[in-house]
Amino acid sequence: MFRKILIANRGEIAVRIIRTCREMQVRTIAIYTEADRGSLHVQLADEAVKCVSRAGYLDMDWIIQTALTMGVQAIHPGYGFLAENPLFAEKTLQAGLIFIGPDARIMTLMGDKAKARETMAAAGFPVVPGGSGIVRSAEETLPIARALGYPVLIKAVAGGGGRGMRLVLEEDQLFQSLESASSEANACFGNSDVYLEKYLEGCRHVEIQILADNYGQVVTLGERDCSIQRRHQKLIEESPSPALTAQLRDRMSKVSRDAVKAVAYRGAGTLEYLLDKDLNFYFMEMNTRIQVEHTVTELICGLDLIKEQIRIAAGEPLGYEQSDIRLTGWVMECRINAEDPVTFLPAPGKIDVYRPPGGFGVRVDSAAYSGYTVTPFYDSLISKLLVYGRTRKGVIARMQRALAEFSIQGVKTTIPFHQRILADSDFQRGEFTTDFIQQKLDSENEFCLESSDRPDQDDQSRDNLLAAVLSAAVEAYGDSEHQRYRIINIQTSGKIRSPWRLASLYGGGLL
Repeated sequence: MFRKILIANRGEIAVRIIRTCREMQVRTIAIYTEADRGSLHVQLADEAVKCVSRAGYLDMDWIIQTALTMGVQAIHPGYGFLAENPLFAEKTLQAGLIFIGPDARIMTLMGDKAKARETMAAAGFPVVPGGSGIVRSAEETLPIARALGYPVLIKAVAGGGGRGMRLVLEEDQLFQSLESASSEANACFGNSDVYLEKYLEGCRHVEIQILADNYGQVVTLGERDCSIQRRHQKLIEESPSPALTAQLRDRMSKVSRDAVKAVAYRGAGTLEYLLDKDLNFYFMEMNTRIQVEHTVTELICGLDLIKEQIRIAAGEPLGYEQSDIRLTGWVMECRINAEDPVTFLPAPGKIDVYRPPGGFGVRVDSAAYSGYTVTPFYDSLISKLLVYGRTRKGVIARMQRALAEFSIQGVKTTIPFHQRILADSDFQRGEFTTDFIQQKLDSENEFCLESSDRPDQDDQSRDNLLAAVLSAAVEAYGDSEHQRYRIINIQTSGKIRSPWRLASLYGGGLL
């Protein structure tokens, strides 16, 4: 087992890794930027090193050199940043270190979403219709989009979290969407490549978690339903999916195991599928890393997935088979972000009071604390609130109680938005797809805001305020940390009463 690990990440995932390493008696090295000087992962790690590079958490060479200087044996990339960058995995190996994740070959094959689609299609697995390969120009993109038929999705080949993704409803949106998706993908993941995919409406988003060791043993750990999304970013995840039968779960799990074995995958990973109304499923992509919502699977199956990642990277066998996996109860997760719950604009600032909920069946993963400052430079995630119970109905009631108990003062959060979703009758019945929030946007008579809840600034003044804040941040810290933040020009007309509609209009915010 490793003696010391460097964590090439920040925030709650860095804290999550540190806690598991401490239980495993593995020392940890945190890295941090000036903006993260007071972060919890810096305080909890055994040692911390400040990054002097303007590239911050994306500086491969500095991270690897720091790892060598600090005498670590392995690097854990977490999620985001360099977690799915095959060049970083290859450089780590060349430096004589272990990358806690799949090797560069597999990451190139399956972490590149376009190549993963091609690989799965060639092996006979069902895939979402789409173009073959990367598109870099209008000339390449237009005929593919026309052949697929609108709407289409432009998707980054790397990364996740909805970054580098654009929904194109009409042809006149295509080229601008291509440019913005490519630019955002490059800023977030250091890779500007994108591809086209047909947008399938009225589907669920269901993903299968896998673990694979170096000796050919592969297990699946059930599914997560991630259909509650806004602008392709997951808001609520749960397991099991309300839509899956036992037979369909077994079939999707077998397909996932077969796919992983076919490419000799190693480590933790997730295969993501779209599930249509007739319960046909289509492969979308594979995430070759730990995911934000891995915590849902941990509660449903009783395994520490970070620990399993580290064990596999250290060359240990899984030590269990598929028949040993037991999935019990129901789990739901709400992502609590520092965002305005009506406009979804980021709400950075100092948290004056942070009092998370507790009680039976409640788990909170977070890097926040009273006095912590949420910066505008990184993801706005404050906490992941999870609840566990015997039934979905019981879990919803427990989540409602936990959300009501969760007190975060000083910054706006999305807690009220989650409360609104959980109170919705369609959600409570489990009747929803990835279009759920958009459907609510189209229902102007529901979820109406009280006059006191409506934004008190007009659209132009809000845009001007955001531009001023961003400019000040760039002036103070330099623009490299802020490449992925972009002001969206928001134009509205008429009276807008539905908070779902407001979420759609303002949801771009800072990307």
